[in-house]
Amino acid sequence: MRTMDAFLEYNKEFVSNRQYEKYRTSKYPDRNIAVVSCMDTRLTELLPAALGIKNGDVKLIKNAGGVIMSPFDSVMRSLLIAIYELGVNEVMIVGHYDCGVQHMDGELMLHHMKQRGISEQDIAFIDYCGFNVQEWLTGFSCVQESVQKSVELVRTHPLIPNDVVVEGFLMDPATGRIDRLEEVCVIPVTKEK
Repeated sequence: MRTMDAFLEYNKEFVSNRQYEKYRTSKYPDRNIAVVSCMDTRLTELLPAALGIKNGDVKLIKNAGGVIMSPFDSVMRSLLIAIYELGVNEVMIVGHYDCGVQHMDGELMLHHMKQRGISEQDIAFIDYCGFNVQEWLTGFSCVQESVQKSVELVRTHPLIPNDVVVEGFLMDPATGRIDRLEEVCVIPVTKEK
């Protein structure tokens, strides 16, 4: 049985046994905060547990590396919606040590794509459209710098109000310890717009 089919079988039981009732909440985060974090499987339950987050507390936005890549990516869009439509007034960007995106090699990823049947022509077409696929697939070398860049991108974004608090953190995926970014490394932080 495929994993998705097993999930759907479980879901039938979940719904018929009304197990959803303990998770009921509204679409508005009770604690008025958005947390941007990595999709790493070690953080799925550990991050909420380490922060004392329960269902309904936060808007949790996850992607590879917990990275905000540009002022116009889906994470930034989600943050803007969370702030203006859902009452968020704090943003917590949580990277983690031993991140799989750290040192990710875009050239190697393209090689893997070709091995799975993606044609050179398809890759070249995307590059031709002005989007550098290899650069997009390349990771970061320093998790602290990556988190700091994401923090700065949010803090200096022209559509983020000045009263929104934005901070960066690093998590140990083995113990759940959370470190403030400024306590881990000294990187100048600005709030100019």
